[in-house]
Amino acid sequence: MALHDFVDLKHEPRPKSPVGGDPPKVLPRITAVVLNWCGETVTTECLRSLQRSEYQDLTVLLVDNGSPDGSGDRLRATFPDVDFLQTGRNLGYAGGNNRGIEWALDRGADYVLIANNDTVVEPRCVGALARTAVGGDNVGGTAPKILRHDAPDRIWYAGGDFSWLLGLGTHRTEGEWDDPAQDDAAADASFMTGCCCLLSAEALRQIGGFDEAYFAYVEDADLSLRMKKGGFRMLYQPNARVLHHCPSPGTSPTPFQIRHRDRNRRRVMRRHFGLTRRLPFRLRFVVTRMLLLAKYLSARDQPRARAILDGMFGS
Repeated sequence: MALHDFVDLKHEPRPKSPVGGDPPKVLPRITAVVLNWCGETVTTECLRSLQRSEYQDLTVLLVDNGSPDGSGDRLRATFPDVDFLQTGRNLGYAGGNNRGIEWALDRGADYVLIANNDTVVEPRCVGALARTAVGGDNVGGTAPKILRHDAPDRIWYAGGDFSWLLGLGTHRTEGEWDDPAQDDAAADASFMTGCCCLLSAEALRQIGGFDEAYFAYVEDADLSLRMKKGGFRMLYQPNARVLHHCPSPGTSPTPFQIRHRDRNRRRVMRRHFGLTRRLPFRLRFVVTRMLLLAKYLSARDQPRARAILDGMFGS
């Protein structure tokens, strides 16, 4: 089913199906959730990009995760036409986005677009994701091609797969040159990055949103695994394009990133895999963490060294 088969009934009540007939075709209602925490500049750029979207039935929701710098209030004043939700405290990536998902589902969204506040969504992106979502069977989520903001000809994500050896979702062709001429049909994926993905209301109601125990990092891998276990497909759509303000290659992770990513890698493996997968993961995990610990200790980088230990043994 193609998107142009739908009619736009934005803000109108949904008509009921005639007895014995097919239901009328209605443009899917999409709510984009943008989570801010002390990121006023990039969040402004993200919201403006969504306002330029060509998709007709798109609601934009700004969720502020209790930003202590007042950026939530300033963004609310700058974008009076954007719906706003204040969580009151930092609930993490998972919790903050979940509040936005709940808000969207309560108001009848058919799909929820999760968009990092450091992304720029191209005007045709939402429509391309919607066409992919409604055109396939049992599609629970669709993901766009994500390119580096500082190098738009370089791929950051072009579909993904979960690696049980790493305990992480991996990005296909990351770092390679983008060739738009090769963009064509959607492809299956086993990992959707939480940086930007379109999630169906049906899937969210069945499997739930992000697991808030993760707080930040690897929660998208957990959601992808639950999506697959729930019988839903995940598709990568190369004709939907997003730019992402991501760290330059080779940038050292922060202690926060090390601690939470490693802790959550262990968590996702415990929750989804048996011993035959967990043991090889654990062996590789311990060896690589010890090598990094030695590296940080030799450099007298105490914060990162402590983060390695926290990630290895913390709950």
